[in-house]
Amino acid sequence: MKTLLMVCVACTLVVLSVSGTAEQKLKNCNEVRVAYSSKGFNVNDVPNKGVNGAPLKVCPQGFSCCTVEMEEKLSQQSHTEIKAPVSRLSTNLQSTFRQRHDHFDKFFRELLKNAEVSLHNMFVRTYGMMYVQNAELFKNFFEALTRYYVSGSAAVNLDSMLSDFWADLLERMFRLVNVQYEFSDAYMECVSRHTEQLQPFGDVPRKLRIQLTRSFVAARTFIRGLTLMPDVVNKVSTVSASPSCVRAAMKMLYCPYCSGQVALKPCQNYCLNVLRGCLANQADLDIEWNNFLDAMLSLAERLEGPFNFESVMDPIDVKISEAIMNMQENSMQVSQKVFQGCGQPKPSMAFRSTRSVKETGFTGRFRPYSPDARPTTAAGTSLDRLTSDVKKKLKHAKKFWSTLPETVCAGERIAPGDECWNGTAKSRYESVVIGNGLANQVSNPDVDVDITKPDIVIRSQIAVLKEMTSWLKAAHSGNDISMESDDDGSGGEEESGSGCDSPSCDTDDIYFSTPPNPGNPRVRPVVNSPSAAAFSQGSVALALCGLALALLAPHLR
Repeated sequence: MKTLLMVCVACTLVVLSVSGTAEQKLKNCNEVRVAYSSKGFNVNDVPNKGVNGAPLKVCPQGFSCCTVEMEEKLSQQSHTEIKAPVSRLSTNLQSTFRQRHDHFDKFFRELLKNAEVSLHNMFVRTYGMMYVQNAELFKNFFEALTRYYVSGSAAVNLDSMLSDFWADLLERMFRLVNVQYEFSDAYMECVSRHTEQLQPFGDVPRKLRIQLTRSFVAARTFIRGLTLMPDVVNKVSTVSASPSCVRAAMKMLYCPYCSGQVALKPCQNYCLNVLRGCLANQADLDIEWNNFLDAMLSLAERLEGPFNFESVMDPIDVKISEAIMNMQENSMQVSQKVFQGCGQPKPSMAFRSTRSVKETGFTGRFRPYSPDARPTTAAGTSLDRLTSDVKKKLKHAKKFWSTLPETVCAGERIAPGDECWNGTAKSRYESVVIGNGLANQVSNPDVDVDITKPDIVIRSQIAVLKEMTSWLKAAHSGNDISMESDDDGSGGEEESGSGCDSPSCDTDDIYFSTPPNPGNPRVRPVVNSPSAAAFSQGSVALALCGLALALLAPHLR
């Protein structure tokens, strides 16, 4: 009995001692005053010693170093602080993919420009004035490719554009290889209508159409995806916190101030429940976000492989020259088929030479393209390096939204073990950590979440991601997607220049563009050499045949 009495007295003394210590701290609110003023608030808001906390709306009532006015200000501060890490992580993610978008867009644009410059320089050297006088055909070709890259099928029907290009090229070359005849516009329309059946350029147009379609669709859809990511992140990260979230954040971050424990950090599991409640709607974005990233990764692999934009654009000048070579080699057969289908043309009154085109036949051979001979320098990088880098970033961005609570509730923001704030005192947090997403918040012990009212902004972004994912999957299969014409996909349309940076381009007579006239047929006449009038009829025949064959003959060994 005596022993039991002594134990009771000892316990009473311990309780009184602890209570006295806490009461002593509350009698002196100096630490709270220092911490409160460090947040930029007026130190005079803080009482010198503990006051009755009954009016407090969030923090535990009783003896407190907080007033109602302090609680309101600290609630606003907690709202800012709960958003800050999420905002910082979101801003970093936006910056990462804006930079990758700019790198890819610059690279694709420079590839287009370099291809145009390369073709111009090669054709000037190889075909001379005969190319220069018909160069608007190739200039328009690259301008159309650039418009298609920027705005897709809403601006340019790629199939029609390519068909028109080859038809125009056939018309011009057909005149050149048959300079001894006169052709009316109606006759040339007949030639143009039969371009596909004649196949004067061999299999090059068909292969190039497939390669250009796949690579351009993949490139511009991938660019569109890189544009979309920062936009989605920005809209989702700016969703306002609910009042219940702000209340829970205040309780977690600043209620320790009221009990004089300014250095006390929240328990990790407590922090997770608060953040999962606050970010419940954002977590629901994760499924479509991950699907979108998977589709981006799959398309990036296509860009590295069969839909490689670089491997299509870099040698396009050689491919077009190869097509011209095919026409040169088959010119006699093509002409005979045309004469059979469209009728025998009238002999040219200004061309009565008995010398045949065959007598001046070209015996040189086409020099094949070697990829090792022309390293890519577009934007100072290569497509392989760009895709390798962006794939790492895309993989790292997966599960971004669902892991935000774990990312925020780490390091110096939380306290380990039992030496932490559990919402009411310095002790272990006993509640179970709930799952991510809106539906799981029905059992959240720290944040009141209305699971019947999903956030409208986030739901709209889920729909946007789902639609973009379908575009990416279509592009992965090489299918074109009709999108509304806008500048978001590629950073704005840019005029394509002549594609020439050599001194010879400074002259004014390089290009002779034909003004559009919807009332006339689509035939573009070939511009004859200004010096042709100086030749006699026999010399004219020989000179024009030689120049025509020079146009048709690509690189000589």
